[in-house]
Amino acid sequence: MRALSRALTRHRRLLAASLAALAVACALTALRPGPADSVRVLTAARDLDGGVLTPGDLTTIDLPATTVPDGALPSGARVAGRVLASPVRRGEPLTDVRLLGPGLLAAHGPQTVATPIRVADPGAARLLTPGDIVDVLATLEGGFEGHLAPAETVADDVTVLSTPPSKPETGALIVLATTSEQAARLAAAQTGGHLSVTIAPRG
Repeated sequence: MRALSRALTRHRRLLAASLAALAVACALTALRPGPADSVRVLTAARDLDGGVLTPGDLTTIDLPATTVPDGALPSGARVAGRVLASPVRRGEPLTDVRLLGPGLLAAHGPQTVATPIRVADPGAARLLTPGDIVDVLATLEGGFEGHLAPAETVADDVTVLSTPPSKPETGALIVLATTSEQAARLAAAQTGGHLSVTIAPRG
């Protein structure tokens, strides 16, 4: 009789321990956070230089919503044909400030416009990267017997937004963040002379 009583007591203890473990497991399951919400965004399929985007340049990945960069472009955004303002590494999410357009200009103030110019020396243009501060000089045709006149500064302390690929024979294309007044002066200078740039120290 005592042996039966001891066996029942032992079984009751094992059953109680099992139930307690089950209760703990249920509580941990209830407290465990569910799967994080994810967002599908566009990323670079490979290392990209600045220039016109093609569909093959991009792919999509799912990122946790809390890690998606501000301005990230969602899957399905129409970016083919738009101009990438600066190089992008493979796997980097594409954001609005990487493309020529309102997003890129937002950091430069409401009165800023994107102004493309062509400089005569492609080698000098290759030294530039987005974010560089430059002065633009114009050497106007004219002067004595067709000689070039001395260079004059037509825009100073302007920021390079992009250096898209261009053909050397047509001059190097640079896109600058300028005021409307500077853009007008640059347009006038391009029609009657040659443009060049000097690179200012970063602030």
